[in-house]
Amino acid sequence: MVTRLTDDGWSRWRLYGLGLAALLIIVVPALTLQRLAADSVNASNWVVHTQAVGARLYNLQADIRDVESAALTLSKGIDSPALQERMQTADRIGVNLTELAQLVSDSPEQLVRIGKMDSMLERRMALAREIAASTDSPRQRELIEEMTFQYPIRQLVQELQDHEDALLVKRAAKAREQQQLASMVTWTALAVQLLLLGLVLWLLQRQIGGRADVELRLSKASARASAVLQTVREPIVLLDSKLRVVLHNTAFTELYGVDDADISLQQLQDIGDGAWEDPLVRQRLADVLLRGRELWDFEHQQRSVDGMHRTMLINARRMALPDAEDDVVLMTISDITVQRAVQQHVEELNHQLEGKVEQMADVNRELEAFSYSVSHDLRAPLRHVAGFSDKLKRHLGETIDGKTQHYLDVISSSAQLMAALIDDLLVYSRLGRGAMRLQRVDMQSLVADTRALLDSNLKNEAGADGKLREVEWKIGRLPVLIGDENMLRQVWLNLLANAVKYTAARDKAVIEVSAKQLPDGSHQFSVSDNGAGFDMQYAGKLFGVFQRLHKASEYPGTGIGLASVRRVLTRHGGRIWADAQVDQGATFSFVLPQATATEAPNKDTVE
Repeated sequence: MVTRLTDDGWSRWRLYGLGLAALLIIVVPALTLQRLAADSVNASNWVVHTQAVGARLYNLQADIRDVESAALTLSKGIDSPALQERMQTADRIGVNLTELAQLVSDSPEQLVRIGKMDSMLERRMALAREIAASTDSPRQRELIEEMTFQYPIRQLVQELQDHEDALLVKRAAKAREQQQLASMVTWTALAVQLLLLGLVLWLLQRQIGGRADVELRLSKASARASAVLQTVREPIVLLDSKLRVVLHNTAFTELYGVDDADISLQQLQDIGDGAWEDPLVRQRLADVLLRGRELWDFEHQQRSVDGMHRTMLINARRMALPDAEDDVVLMTISDITVQRAVQQHVEELNHQLEGKVEQMADVNRELEAFSYSVSHDLRAPLRHVAGFSDKLKRHLGETIDGKTQHYLDVISSSAQLMAALIDDLLVYSRLGRGAMRLQRVDMQSLVADTRALLDSNLKNEAGADGKLREVEWKIGRLPVLIGDENMLRQVWLNLLANAVKYTAARDKAVIEVSAKQLPDGSHQFSVSDNGAGFDMQYAGKLFGVFQRLHKASEYPGTGIGLASVRRVLTRHGGRIWADAQVDQGATFSFVLPQATATEAPNKDTVE
């Protein structure tokens, strides 16, 4: 069928091509000859045009001679009406020059010459008038010499005439070429027409001789299409307006246990031992044919010939057949019983997973409550240890020896460290349990406040000589976000305090804060320093509770700060990571998603 349509289309286009070729063979030579005739006429017109230019030049020269001769005669004291009339001819010279410019308007070179001639003639006519009015012989001689030698026009007139003569030669040659071309076109058209006639005869003979081959290919194509339909393992069936089987494949008969001979023009509801008795399905299929509605992924429970209940996925749409006037319904059926069972199993697993997640959430809440309770309960014993340690030191007074003093100092410092650990645990617990208060947060202001606090601490830590640590801050432009201000303040306090702490060994600490917007709209912040750095193979321990990569004697701390930072960023939907090298500084970067970002304030970069 497809082959027949292709051959018919090719024959139709071939016929159109022959008609178009015949039209071109007839029309194109006629149009070409007409064009060549028009060009010949045009060449003749150009000859007339050249002659008109020559005549106009001759008249112009005659007028100039009349004016100049009349002026010379008048300068001799001879006056008459005829001479005065000839002097008035000077007014016609400008008109003749304008008409001459119009005649040669197609040639820029000629127009340039006309322009030069116009300026010369204007001065030359003025000199002629002055000659006619002058009675002084020496003055007349000067004027005549100026008019003759300074404003010559004969060469310009000759150049104009020579240019027109050259154009006349070219146009005559072009006319001869066009005549030769017309002759060649005539003979070529005759030859092509004969060739076209032979081509038409050959194509007719080929079309008559190839009709049998076309019919053979059509029959093979039909057999091939039928073989493909029968090979497809997806059940396919065509139904007419009465839901009778018009065409089907082998997979359909195998699925419903019927013979090919028994199913032709059989009602759909009589196939498959009642599998299609559901009136809803039949109504849906009828709507597909009558109303053009497509049926997509319609699930239908059927009882197969082997007695098992199966879930069938039905797709149907209206289709027009090339060899029939009435449309049919093309229906495909897929057995998704196994897929549906797998999906139900996955849903059960998801439900179980949700229960596990809820259990983990309960455990986390219990751990948070336990941490909070333990932190509060440990405060009283610590206060006792620290208080009685101070009382014991005062009680011993000056009798205390060095070892006892050392013991008491260790007890006191350990109690202070434990108190700091408890405070950090409380902060860490509150960051996980407290409700977030979302508002506009100016990150620039948070960083500025944190920097001021750290600078104040550095002043308090100055030595006896009053010398301060030198810290260079490089703070870029930071945006405004939507988030919990207190939590985000805790992030900047921990990150910047760490940068200050781990650059203590540097003569000049350099701490840089920057931000940039990522392609997905989120914002990435970075805090870089030139401090001690760390080994990247231990980077996975950075954000855990009580995890430290340096000795407490080198850099004091509780090991909870970075864990608190990660908890805050996680609650905001962000993430954090670090890059560093040992003794080469470190860079902590974190990302807050687009949902938390608003328009950045118009602030200059802070140095």
